[in-house]
Amino acid sequence: MSVPELDHTVTDYRLEHAYWLAKAAELAYAGEDEMRSTTSEWGFDRFRYFHGETDASLPIQDTQGFVAASENMIIVAFRGTEPERLKDWLSDADVLVESGPADTGTVHQGFNRALDAVHRQVHETVDEFGDNDQTLWFTGHSLGGALAMLASARMYFETPSTLADGVYTFGQPRTCDRLLANAYDEVFVERTFRFVNNNDVVAQVPPEPVFHHVNDVRYFDAHGALHEDLSVAEEVTDSVAGFTGDLFAPVGDGVRDHFIDNYVQRLEQNLS
Repeated sequence: MSVPELDHTVTDYRLEHAYWLAKAAELAYAGEDEMRSTTSEWGFDRFRYFHGETDASLPIQDTQGFVAASENMIIVAFRGTEPERLKDWLSDADVLVESGPADTGTVHQGFNRALDAVHRQVHETVDEFGDNDQTLWFTGHSLGGALAMLASARMYFETPSTLADGVYTFGQPRTCDRLLANAYDEVFVERTFRFVNNNDVVAQVPPEPVFHHVNDVRYFDAHGALHEDLSVAEEVTDSVAGFTGDLFAPVGDGVRDHFIDNYVQRLEQNLS
C-alpha cells in the first residue's frame, strides 16, 4: 500500500494519518540517505537528519531522526530502539526522574536526556522550516514515541506559541508522571494518539505508579482489529487471548507485537 496523502488542514484523529505517520516512524530507522530520498518522493522539499550522543550511562548511545517539510506541513520523526535493549532499564522501579517541561511534573531521566541530545537541533530546524504557517506533526515508535511526546510537550510548555497539530506514537513506553500526563492531555486533546498493539511489552513499562501514559489510546486486539474505546477488562481478556509466552522472550508476543512493521501492517489491515 502506498503512503496516502495527509490532509494537513485536519488535526483531529484520522486513520489515514496514523498510517502515514507510522510509515514516517518506520522510516526513522533507515539511513540518512534513504530518509532523504523517501521524504522527497513523498513530496517534502526540505529535509534535515538529526543526531546526538546521549549520556554514557544510558543503554542507548545516541538519538536520531529527521525533520521534513513541505509548503503545507512539517513532520518530526524520532527513531526508536529494540525492546530487548530497553528491558532492564525500563523495568527498573528505582529509575531516576527529572523535572518535566517548564517544571511541569516529572519525566523519566533517560528519556529526558535522550531528547536533550537533539532538542536544540529539532527546535531550530522546525523554526527554520516553518516559513509558511505549516501544520506541525510529531511521530515515533518505541523510545521514539516517548521522545515525540516529550518534544511536543517542550515546544508547547516552554514556548507556548508552538503547539503541534498532531502527535501519533506507536508502542510508546510510559514517559512521565500523572501531573505532566494530565497537563499534556488537557492541551493536546484530539491532537495526540497513542497506538498499542496487543501485548506490546514496551507499552507496559516503566512501572506504575511513578510513570503514566498520556491519552488518547488506540488498541489493536489479538486479531488486529483497532479499538478506540476498549475497557480495561476487555483489554486484559484480549491480551490473554493473544499471549503465547514470556513477554520479553525474543519470539514472545511482547517483543513481536512491539515491532514497527507490525503496527504498519495492522493499520493497513484496518484501512483496507
